[in-house]
Amino acid sequence: MKALTGFSTNKNAYEAGLEAAKMAGKSKDAKIVFAYMSCDYKIKDVIKGIKEIYDCPIIGNTSFTGVVMPEGYIGGDKPFVGIMVFADPNMIVGVGFADRKAYQSARDAGESATKTARAMTKMPYNDEPDLMYMTASPTEEEFFLKGANRVVGRVPLFGGSAADNTIEGKWILYLDNKVTGEGVAVALFYMKGGFVNEFTGAYRETSDMGIITKVEGTRQLVSIDNVPAVKKYAKWRGMKPSDLMGNKLLSATITSPLGVKDRLGDLIAIRHPMFANDDYSMNIGANLSEGTTVIRMEATVDELINSVGETLMALKSKLKKPAVCYHLVHCGGRRAGIDIRVNEIYDQIKKVIGDTPFIMEFTFGEYGYVDDGRNTTGGLMLSFTAFTK
Repeated sequence: MKALTGFSTNKNAYEAGLEAAKMAGKSKDAKIVFAYMSCDYKIKDVIKGIKEIYDCPIIGNTSFTGVVMPEGYIGGDKPFVGIMVFADPNMIVGVGFADRKAYQSARDAGESATKTARAMTKMPYNDEPDLMYMTASPTEEEFFLKGANRVVGRVPLFGGSAADNTIEGKWILYLDNKVTGEGVAVALFYMKGGFVNEFTGAYRETSDMGIITKVEGTRQLVSIDNVPAVKKYAKWRGMKPSDLMGNKLLSATITSPLGVKDRLGDLIAIRHPMFANDDYSMNIGANLSEGTTVIRMEATVDELINSVGETLMALKSKLKKPAVCYHLVHCGGRRAGIDIRVNEIYDQIKKVIGDTPFIMEFTFGEYGYVDDGRNTTGGLMLSFTAFTK
């Protein structure tokens, strides 16, 4: 397996796609292109430019403010596109797409996209894929994943949710010329090479925890220990509830979000409070369940930055062979908290992996897995995947 990378900040969408693809370089063994770009582009024009060089599937989503490539942080106040190409004569890839509006449920959409991907591989139905990639809109990820699991079962997962620059719902995900702001795209891999994933929030647990006593729908946290959620959280932080209302909650919780442990305690899936409602309930960026424990987590900005290198070191420790490339999913919320220090993320990556090809996107939801656990989603997390020959 070989990975090729390229990028562009050309203002012209078509030229940007073409420049990124030319920079990566053509390969007759190209099987899939991961493409992450600015929501300011006309997405189909960027894809058209990439297709001038590659005739394999192009999959991905818009990324929050930029991408990090071997050359550095790309984006900021410029439009951007970054790509990574998997080239491997022995790799089999199937892809599928579903626009949420065409289905009764997100679960049905996820199932349909995955069935299409499975059929494209032409592999025997009892021969399950080695790995699954998913990108989706940041609203119903858990249900898209449930639908995918109906088709392939518990296949190791990586990927993330589409993002925009202003959290205004301008995010887009795409598979070739199919684009949507609400839906899911899936890629299934049959491969002879190896891979490992490290999925973590890299936050510290505090002693502040309580039982979720009421949830409206799946993502509105109403009360913890029968206390309105915002008031309970404010007490934990020694803050006034008024200082957390509305959008203030989003930024206030980047360094101190909530977490829920899996049944084995191997993973704490981070839950990012996004908005405080007038009744002191919280809108959360991922699903919650009544009767489970929620823990207040902590990390300084320095720790958020250093966690990139630490997570890569943990990932490398799992490798049995040297990595040929890294696909790095980094939460956009963490990126916002790191702010002008974003170049320190690049320094962390290069320090650990050197000249190995990589791409990092910034998402509004992250997907990964833990051994002996299930595929899952979270927010404010890192999902780093390494690939070997």
